[in-house]
Amino acid sequence: MGGISIWQLLIILVIVLVLFGTKRIRNLGGDLGSAIKNFKSSVKDEEDKPKSNIENKDKSDNA
Repeated sequence: MGGISIWQLLIILVIVLVLFGTKRIRNLGGDLGSAIKNFKSSVKDEEDKPKSNIENKDKSDNA
């Protein structure tokens, strides 16, 4: 009971390719990759930002 066989996945893949075409799917993959890359760099920048603010606050408290 249940489960998706390899044949069902292949049929779904063919339907998606026919509906959207390979060029649109390729562009979608590139856009998704760029979005993930930008998200990771934003998260990294936000992680670095508070550290510098804390260091500056500690320096001003000691002065």
